[in-house]
Amino acid sequence: MKNPPPYAITSVDNALRLASMLQLEGPMRVADAAERLGVARSTAHRLLQMLVYRDFAAQREDQRYVAGPMLAHGTTPHSGIAELRAVVLPHLRELAVATGETANLVVLVGTQARFAASVESMQALRVGDREGMAFPAHLTSGGRAILAELPPHERLRVLRQLSMGHPVAGDNSIDPIEGAAIVERIQRLGYAVNDQETERGVTAVGVAIHGPGTEGGAAITVSMPTQRFATVHLPGIVGAMRAAAAGIEASLVEAAQAAEALDAR
Repeated sequence: MKNPPPYAITSVDNALRLASMLQLEGPMRVADAAERLGVARSTAHRLLQMLVYRDFAAQREDQRYVAGPMLAHGTTPHSGIAELRAVVLPHLRELAVATGETANLVVLVGTQARFAASVESMQALRVGDREGMAFPAHLTSGGRAILAELPPHERLRVLRQLSMGHPVAGDNSIDPIEGAAIVERIQRLGYAVNDQETERGVTAVGVAIHGPGTEGGAAITVSMPTQRFATVHLPGIVGAMRAAAAGIEASLVEAAQAAEALDAR
């Protein structure tokens, strides 16, 4: 259950989101932070300076900020997340419009499905921005879709780790046999569903994406209030998601080719 507290403190939320961005995406300038948070540069600068003071960030000689010592242990190895996010985001916006629901990019970090980007639905009743949140991979639609696409040996490694439980979030362990059954079903269907297994009142559908920058495991998801979800809607949702996934994969190939051409000059 991860709903915003009734008296959310915006400055604290922005600081935590910023720390998560640094950890997940790598080096960031003040202007980048300001744009991502939707705040003035002066505000972003103050937030970054406080993160530096508390060792959640550090400033390099080129003036860019990176994750600090307090985040070093959990720093993700996915160095291309920022580039992946940039390519995927326009497609998420289109997917949010096509489905009328919140669209997300999810990446696998260890055993966690982490939300790297989120585009909210325009409906009054909607699932909020998920960016920066992380859940055990086997509980989320995006995480399940990723697990189903991993090489067998890698999937077994992740499931074994998940079978030992999650010390922070409580006993979210999974039986390996149960995990294998979930994976088999997703491989047969081509998509995954999470019906209120991470948050009460929230249902999500996940589809894996492939291409340059997704080698660690990535998926797109559509999240919606459970009261608006019905099985009869699944074909339309999945169809829109598959179209978005195809567009993303084509864009990833184009971006990789453009980068290669630039490097060859």
